[in-house]
Amino acid sequence: MKAAVFHKPGNVQIDEVPDPRIEHPEDILLQVTSTAICGSDLHIYNGFLPQKEPITLGHEFMGIVEETGDKVTKLKKGDRVVVPFPVACGHCFFCQDGLPGHCENSNPEKYGPEGALLDQKGGGLFGYTDLYGGYQGGQAEFVRVPYANFGPRIVDDRFRDEEVLFLTDIFPTGWSAVDWAGIRGGETVAVFGCGPVGLMAQKIAWLRGAGRVIGVDRLPYRLSVAERTARSETVNFEEENVVDKIRDLTQGRGADVCIDAVGLEAHRGLKDKLANIAHMQAGSISALELCISAVRRGGVVSVVGVYGMSYDAFPLGQIFDKGIKLAFGQAPVQRYIDELIEILQRGEITLDDIITHNLPLEKAPDAYRIFRDKEDDCVKVVLKP
Repeated sequence: MKAAVFHKPGNVQIDEVPDPRIEHPEDILLQVTSTAICGSDLHIYNGFLPQKEPITLGHEFMGIVEETGDKVTKLKKGDRVVVPFPVACGHCFFCQDGLPGHCENSNPEKYGPEGALLDQKGGGLFGYTDLYGGYQGGQAEFVRVPYANFGPRIVDDRFRDEEVLFLTDIFPTGWSAVDWAGIRGGETVAVFGCGPVGLMAQKIAWLRGAGRVIGVDRLPYRLSVAERTARSETVNFEEENVVDKIRDLTQGRGADVCIDAVGLEAHRGLKDKLANIAHMQAGSISALELCISAVRRGGVVSVVGVYGMSYDAFPLGQIFDKGIKLAFGQAPVQRYIDELIEILQRGEITLDDIITHNLPLEKAPDAYRIFRDKEDDCVKVVLKP
């Protein structure tokens, strides 16, 4: 079959790879009908997450069940499903506690309690390096899906793929960022990053009762998308002092909630790049630092942008003095997905209006470059095998 395979940083190719097969009685084989490129995929593509061996990328995918293992009871051949990006067993301590990303059974080679840089990681993730189980991803014609009694969800045929595909990751990730903040109604929510996850978080903030939503980015076209699809006020941090602007909009206090939807690949200036060399670090915590400054005292900073390592000069004293609550992590998709499907069925949110590029799988190498370099006003790419 054809698959988008990572070979080395900056090099994704369409390869002929062996067809997947049933390896465990709870597996299914899925014929992929739609898959997307995620900002997290870029962390592999750009070399921020190490991967020595070729691997099929992709953790946002959906399709038609082609074959089921002997112990699959909830699905049958021909079912149309979306697949959450965490690979999770459904019965360990963490899965039972609503934390599938920390599954104790899906990443046997690299799992552990420490959460270190190159070892003792969390549960498995589709297409996300050997550190997270080495599972082949869904940017392919077919994919093996383990633990199929726990992960995949059947979706209504009245929806087009594009209307439900983002149940796999960015919709639940945006939901997590807002949910962790404990919004009760009327809050000012500032979302740093107007990429796919940031746009979802802005939409969801309104849905959960925010009184004001502010989208922050440096690219005018992404700010325009935030205004159009999420009805957000916007701030371009290259044109204004974003912290001062948010305080001006909130009687000098700062936002009640700041969401970091950027992560380690925030735009870096020369000072950041020199600091990376001096401290042997990759990427930047500049987006997180802005959130910590822009949030009010006693507020919440919710972080769903990916950070893969420790950083010097972390502003712990500022966090303590301001009494800020912090929430970090991967979205527990299986915990939220049924509720989110119901929201879609009620027509309370639109997901597909952030898609800017719909391309055949064969165009994946070009699509990765376009997405990384933010060419052609690219916000979100969907690939069709």
